[in-house]
Amino acid sequence: MAEFRPKPGSKSACHNLKRPIATIEEFDRIVQALLLKNPLGCTSYRSARKNHRPVEKVREMYTAKFVYLNDKKKRIGAAIDMYDSVEGYQTGIAAVISNVANNLSHRGKVRHLSDDDLFSVTIRCCDPGGEVYSLSIARSRVTVSSYTDNAIRKKVAEWVDSVPGLA
Repeated sequence: MAEFRPKPGSKSACHNLKRPIATIEEFDRIVQALLLKNPLGCTSYRSARKNHRPVEKVREMYTAKFVYLNDKKKRIGAAIDMYDSVEGYQTGIAAVISNVANNLSHRGKVRHLSDDDLFSVTIRCCDPGGEVYSLSIARSRVTVSSYTDNAIRKKVAEWVDSVPGLA
């Protein structure tokens, strides 16, 4: 079973993945399956006169890293771009690579460092017992936070074990 180590302070636990999630497509597939299939058995709830879905995305961030190389393959520049959606990330990478003026300004050729990119999504969930907690999925770890019932951590650990690419 995935080992979640509790952190000091507010009740949260983090599980570091054995290997980072390989691609944005695999990452998005995992997140979409969680949102659409609700494998944690979460329930809808109401707060501050607003209805909430059982599992809802509250924040997402995708970081693309680039390096500029001269004719001798020597690094002469670097860039980092951040996006708030998978679509923005994908089209943003294409835009950076095809931006001729930017490439000329760097006096080199741009290369996307996809293995160094970062992905992160925070999801709010409501346990059937009524407890609202957060689940953060990043490229290299899964964190469950703001919970009090240890059964929630166990349920998340079982879910992580069942998802190819997260174990």
